[in-house]
Amino acid sequence: MKYEARGILLILLAAALFAVAGCGDAPPEKAKAPLVRFERTAANEAAGAVNYAGSVRGRYEKNLAFQVGGRIIERAVNVGDRVQGGTTLLRLDAKDIVERASQGDAQVSAAQAQLDLAASNLARYRELYAAQAIPAVVLDQYETNYEAAAASYRQALAQAAEGHNAVSYTSLTADAAGVISAVMAEAGQVVAAGQTVVTLVQTGELEVEIAVPEDRLADVPPGREVAVSFWALGAGTVPGTVREVAPMADAASRTYRVRVSVPEPPAGLALGMTANVAVGKAPTTAVRLPLTAIYQPGDAPSVWLVGEDNKVFLQKITVDGYDGNDVLVRGLPDGAVVVTAGVHKLREGDAVRLGDAQ
Repeated sequence: MKYEARGILLILLAAALFAVAGCGDAPPEKAKAPLVRFERTAANEAAGAVNYAGSVRGRYEKNLAFQVGGRIIERAVNVGDRVQGGTTLLRLDAKDIVERASQGDAQVSAAQAQLDLAASNLARYRELYAAQAIPAVVLDQYETNYEAAAASYRQALAQAAEGHNAVSYTSLTADAAGVISAVMAEAGQVVAAGQTVVTLVQTGELEVEIAVPEDRLADVPPGREVAVSFWALGAGTVPGTVREVAPMADAASRTYRVRVSVPEPPAGLALGMTANVAVGKAPTTAVRLPLTAIYQPGDAPSVWLVGEDNKVFLQKITVDGYDGNDVLVRGLPDGAVVVTAGVHKLREGDAVRLGDAQ
């Protein structure tokens, strides 16, 4: 009986263990593949475009200055004012210039008197010479005196006219309609003749000015067509043409000033707005990818591609260049699915799920 009881106990214990094993939790579910961002490649000509930031400028900008020096007594305009041709911009104190003009008039009167005297003497000595009362050498002297007096009179007239013109130069006026973009002088300031005091942007054609480094200068010859966009006016581009390239680089930035004309400016375009000029290169098979897509375990840059089985594999690439936060690469087929984020967390053959496209 003792051995029978022990046998029954063992049988019951084995049945309990079997029941416990059969009632355990279900096997854990297989972990889901990670979700990755991606970009599908497509070779196109725009991939090689280089963007330059610029600003809207007037086609004709004039630095205006007084033709005479003096003290400014009135500033009639402010930056941003729209003016018409003939509008007075600044005025100089004309008191000293008027006084000099009066002195010129006095010199004319004195020269006139000397000329009248020389003419009277010459007439009298011509009569004496005709009567053979004086030799020819004496007559020649009086003729010379008359010519000198006439020259002095003409000089006095010219100086008087210059003085009167100087009076009119004390008012600086706009020679064309436009917008005041800069004022470099204030009332009470003494300025010299020819010193720039106002910059006037003539109303009319607007264009964009960009700065191009010397190694890209060959990409922007005059006549080159470009695409221009304006940050403040929303999406979309308008055609532009390179009109002018500075012959010398800026001494500080070592870049060349390039002017791009915009024959069909969008509505609302204004001076000073921020612009972007896209300068395309020759047709290329390079594609543009974000820098975050590049994975470089060694010396060769690579990207992770997603195969038809949704598993990733490394593809070596050739880097053509960089543009801001993007990189231009070669070596990828059209339509390739490139992982663009989290590339350092992947391993060869990892299964992934495709998330949002960039």
